[in-house]
Formats: sequence, structure tokens, C-alpha cells
Amino acid sequence: MTARNHKKQHKKRHSCQVHVFRAVFLIAIAMVMTGCVQRRLMVRSQPEGAFLTIDNQPIGYTPVSVPFTYYGTREVQLEKDGYKTVKVQESVKAPWYQYFPVSFFTEHFSPREIRDQRLLDFTLEPREQVNENFLFDRASQLRGDVQRGTVTAPIN
Repeated sequence: MTARNHKKQHKKRHSCQVHVFRAVFLIAIAMVMTGCVQRRLMVRSQPEGAFLTIDNQPIGYTPVSVPFTYYGTREVQLEKDGYKTVKVQESVKAPWYQYFPVSFFTEHFSPREIRDQRLLDFTLEPREQVNENFLFDRASQLRGDVQRGTVTAPIN
């Protein structure tokens, strides 16, 4: 083997080692830069202090912030004494960076944490006050129906 061939092989080997080193370095950097998406749903009500249920799961009293994992439609229910109960279907749509294949990179390789916070605001309507005389008349009517053995439909 001549000195010239030896030099060429040494350069090839060195070049190959540099490529391997770069690849290992990039993989190490990618592993350190593990990304993540924090999703939170904040629910507020006017007046505050309404009891919140999401998808039939009790959450707490407003204002409240709760983490969530999946996007989609949620059944939100708010209840407070003296106010009409609110029960709605709320759509929580995924942002552009949460659709495949982009989501793979934002979830695993983003250089920083991504925060996706959604706000749901509700205004509760006061419940109508029932006239006291109406209640007494209705109670008398129901007592009479029970004594006669008839069934009366509830009033909405």
C-alpha cells in the first residue's frame, strides 16, 4: 500500500467517523429536547361559584382550571342555587400543531413546553321566582289528585 492510498483511506475513515459523530450528536440533542403540550380548560361563570361538571365528572366550583388530554366535544354543566342550570355541548378543537404528523414533533421534539389554554365563559340566568300563592294552589291541587288516585304531569 502506498502512502497516497493510506492517506485516502485515513480521510475516508475520518469522514465516516465525523458523520457518525454528527448523527449521534443530533440524536442526543433530540432526546434532550423532549417537547410536550400542556392542555388546560378554564371555566368561568358569572356569578362565580357555580358547580361544574364536565362529561358527567364533577370538577369543582367556578372559576376552575382543569387539565385535559383529548380534543373534541365536551358536555359542560353548571349549577348554582337561584340560577337556571346550564347544560351545553362545547367543542374544543385541536390547533394546527396537534394534527398528525406535526403533532408527533410538537409532542416529542419541541424545544420548549407548549401551553394550550382554552377559556369557557358562561353567564347564568336567574331562576324565575314562583309566586307563593301559586305554590299553595298547586299543592292543594296535587293533594286532591292523590286522594282521587289520579296522576298529574309535572309543570316545567
